[in-house]
Amino acid sequence: MGKLDGRAAIVTGAGMGIGRGIAGALAREGADVLVAEIDEAAGAETVRWLTERWGVRATFVRTDVTDRDQVEAMVDAAVAEFGQLDILVNNAWRSFGYARLEKTDPDTMTAGFDMGVMAAFWAMQRAFPELEKRGTGRVINLASLNGVNAHMYSVAYNAAKEALRALTRTAAREWAPNQVCCNVICPGAQSAAYKRVADANPQMAASMASANPMGRIGDPLDDIGPVAAFLASDESRYLTGNTLFVDGGGHINGVQWAPQVD
Repeated sequence: MGKLDGRAAIVTGAGMGIGRGIAGALAREGADVLVAEIDEAAGAETVRWLTERWGVRATFVRTDVTDRDQVEAMVDAAVAEFGQLDILVNNAWRSFGYARLEKTDPDTMTAGFDMGVMAAFWAMQRAFPELEKRGTGRVINLASLNGVNAHMYSVAYNAAKEALRALTRTAAREWAPNQVCCNVICPGAQSAAYKRVADANPQMAASMASANPMGRIGDPLDDIGPVAAFLASDESRYLTGNTLFVDGGGHINGVQWAPQVD
C-alpha cells in the first residue's frame, strides 16, 4: 500500500527535471497523475514511464501554463479522467536567460509573473472546489533559493518565485479551515534549467556542488520527490504555509551564484 493510494494529482512541467521526478515519486506512492507539459514528446514519455514503472493511471494534457484557458482545462481534465483531484503541484517554468536588472525587458518580467505566479493562481482557483471535497487537498508550489537569496541576473525568476511563496502562504491561511494544506519546496536539484546553467558555466556548477554541505546536487526523483510525496500525504495534514528547503543544506550559508552575463 502506498501512502497516496486512491489520490489523484496534477504536476505541471512534468516532462523533465524536477517535475518529472515529483510525478514519479507520487506515482511510486500510488497516486494517479496528470502530466501537464507543453512539450508533447516529453509529456508522453513521462506518462509511459509512470504507467510502466509503477502501474498507476497517468494521462498527458498539453498545457501552456501562461494561458488561463489551458490551465483551467488541465484541472477539468484531471477531474474528468480520475473523478477527483487531491494534489496540485505547480512546477512549470521556462528559462528567460540571464541579464542585469537594468537590462531586463519589462516583457520578460510580465512573462515571468504569468508563468511563476498567475499560472499557479489560476490552477489553485480552479482546483479548490475539488481539493476541499475530501479533506485531503494539497497544493505544492515550487519556488527557489534564487528568490530567497536574491541571486544576481535573474530578477524575473526571483521576483516571481517570491511572489509565489506569498500566494502560497495566503492560500494556506485562507484554506486551512477547509483542510487544504499549501506548502512550498525550494529545491536544489539537477533540473533542466540547472543543467543548462551548468553546461554554460561548468566551473560555477562544480563549485556549487562542492560547496553544498552534502557535496552534491540533488536527484529530482529520489531527493526532491519523496518530500513532495510527504507533503501530498496524510502525514502532512497539520503542516501548511511552510517553505521546505530541499537542497542538501545549501541554504544554510548560501550558494555561489555568479553566472557570466553580457
